[in-house]
Amino acid sequence: MKIILKQDVKGLGRKEEIVNASDGYAKNYLIPRGIAVEATVGNVNEAKNKQQAAKDKKQRELEQAKEFAARLENKTVTIKARAGDSGKLFGAISGKDIADAIKSQYDAEVDKKKIVLHEPIKTAGEHQLEIRVYAGVTVNINVNIVI
Repeated sequence: MKIILKQDVKGLGRKEEIVNASDGYAKNYLIPRGIAVEATVGNVNEAKNKQQAAKDKKQRELEQAKEFAARLENKTVTIKARAGDSGKLFGAISGKDIADAIKSQYDAEVDKKKIVLHEPIKTAGEHQLEIRVYAGVTVNINVNIVI
């Protein structure tokens, strides 16, 4: 019996897939529990439309991420910080500080979790870091810490 899964089922398939299941398993377990629906013509068309809409949305998000990355590529963000005589900062520059500086200087919203800091920035000067904008889309920016 052909069914459309409403959620992932181990050993059978993923959500929105059209799969074959034994009649008893489908009629007595999957369909009554709302895990699947019978693959009628209307349900199949609806599932295909949902799959296409999800694919289009993902493509749109990827294009927006690439545009955003192109806008920020190789830009320099300047952050003013307090430091001691040796040039060592009081505290460290965090991802939140960098995200706030990008927002104020370039009017671009960046999640602090997407900023890749291999180690906290504790010295003044020029530092290069990476922002993971989207899966497979990264952008390199320069951060200039001035005293």
